[in-house]
Amino acid sequence: MPSNGVRGMFVAAVVAATGVMTAGGTASAAPSNPSGIQRPPASAFTRGRVTNQWFPLRPGTRMVYLGVKDGKRAVDIFDVTRRTRKIRGVTCRVVHDRLRLDGVLVERTFDWYAQSRNGDVWYFGERTAELGPRGKVLTRDGSWRAGRNGARAGIYITATPRSGQSLPQELFPGHAEDHFQVLDTAARVRVPLVRSTHALLTKEWTPLEPHVVDHKYYVRDVGVVSEQSVSGPLETGRLVSVTHLR
Repeated sequence: MPSNGVRGMFVAAVVAATGVMTAGGTASAAPSNPSGIQRPPASAFTRGRVTNQWFPLRPGTRMVYLGVKDGKRAVDIFDVTRRTRKIRGVTCRVVHDRLRLDGVLVERTFDWYAQSRNGDVWYFGERTAELGPRGKVLTRDGSWRAGRNGARAGIYITATPRSGQSLPQELFPGHAEDHFQVLDTAARVRVPLVRSTHALLTKEWTPLEPHVVDHKYYVRDVGVVSEQSVSGPLETGRLVSVTHLR
């Protein structure tokens, strides 16, 4: 369940990184901002194209994940739309994510991703809604957009993940603070749709929910294929289908 709206279900305590990465992907001393990363200028981004081998966003792609959340059968539908949205001068690809529990739509999210020319995928925010009976919006907590109320873009995944690499994906203090750390670049994973002995394994967490941690597996040229909570409430998601819509 790759979008940040759903990914917020699987998070855990902050682990301090030994170094920080610049947008160019090389280690550097921490700049003045607390996150330790500097977003490149808008001219350094592709115009809505996201081709990162670990997280390709081909417009028209639909990925379906089956799993468990809150003791219920979870179905997550991840649609890479043909729409783009300009944020802070950067053209972002729009992803529409919907979560159903026991057949009832409980969450919908629009996520905004952009890729810098060196291949890093940046996360510019999300508009999420938790839904009640008859589709009534209960809350939009967790929504954020780079450039508003002090929020800034984070790095969702780099072009060349390396073991130990750790970066913030969301930069909206007190509201959205997801981080990731690379645990393995040659992990084994098997789901109904694909198997690999060279998968990327990451850990995701947030200081906002220090009792929860998530492990996520990526396969080259596919994207996220599996995730599993390893601390906190049991939540799982495995890729079961990929289709390309007209």
